Amino acid sequence: MEILWVLMALVMLGFVLLPFLRRRRGVLEQVPPGHPDAADPANYGFVPTEELDVRMPGPDQDLLDVLDLVQRTQDYRAASQLLAGTEAEGELRWQRVQAFAGAASLELRQRPGGIHETPGGQWLRVWRAESPKDAGGAAVQAEFLVQQAWRTSTPGTDEFRIIMEEARDACGQAALLAPGDPVPYIVELSVARGLGYSQPEFEQLWLKILDRAPAHMGAHLAALHYWCEKWHGSRKLAMEFAEAAAARAPRGSLLAAMPLFAVFEHLPEVNLVSGFYQSEVVTKAIHGALFAVHAARPGDPVLAHVRHLLIFFLVRSERWAEAMNQLIYVDGHVGALPWTLSPDPAAEFAVHRALAVAGYEANGGSPATLAG
Repeated sequence: MEILWVLMALVMLGFVLLPFLRRRRGVLEQVPPGHPDAADPANYGFVPTEELDVRMPGPDQDLLDVLDLVQRTQDYRAASQLLAGTEAEGELRWQRVQAFAGAASLELRQRPGGIHETPGGQWLRVWRAESPKDAGGAAVQAEFLVQQAWRTSTPGTDEFRIIMEEARDACGQAALLAPGDPVPYIVELSVARGLGYSQPEFEQLWLKILDRAPAHMGAHLAALHYWCEKWHGSRKLAMEFAEAAAARAPRGSLLAAMPLFAVFEHLPEVNLVSGFYQSEVVTKAIHGALFAVHAARPGDPVLAHVRHLLIFFLVRSERWAEAMNQLIYVDGHVGALPWTLSPDPAAEFAVHRALAVAGYEANGGSPATLAG
């Protein structure tokens, strides 16, 4: 146990000293604050840590504008219109459903309500009451319940099960309102994980998604959790699922990046093996994700998710230039794995960004040599 505390102390010390790393060819050194050789992310036009947007992995201005309007006016109609105009089978609809549900859940946590106070997220309740046949509202309600279960209760407890069973019913109602929409079934993937569906039950649910959107990256990422060792599968089953998805990925799909997500889900909590991030399994998964990014459509909504995870692995593999080449596309937004697992996503992202800058400059890189 003592070695864990020592390791944690060393890691935290490193985080504090990161802004003061010297860039020298082939080596990183710690230097005092204000040293002229200290690596500075601002030299690359990167966003200050306090201004990083933790809500989304990448820009979606339409969503931000609507979220601002809904939360300011507590009128759901703009959200309803945005979802109605978003392609059902695409990745964007799933991300926007998650965002609206997350906003309502956060509002409720900040303002739980009381005798003289209206609870937060009231606009979602009004949406469901006034437009019970609105498929978008039904999907948001189902996802809201799922997020509430994970955030407010503990898996395995009666409270958790009750909320998840309510979420499962909401998924069924949403599916009836939009038979061709994969989103209600994608929401149910989280229910399946929480309630412990048997593997045959889960596979039946998965087939419904494949019938509607066989190359849906968001659905595959949600399904991967079920097959992971910490839930209802194993490291082997998760990797087999990810590799099968990558093998059947159509041209331009990001499914080729799935093995990297599987590797991430099974990272050791404390890695004492030298060169782990240069190992064959990690290197192969990184190359698959890089291939997916290069081949992807420029506007693919999941592209930012893959870039963020690549930054994490490329930095830890000391592949500084490649990490910088990913940073220039996503800097400013940090609402993605792995940063969202941290209590302070912006700070976690900033640490890896500072390492990338310092490593890049230690090997002769500069703002002038970074391709945009």
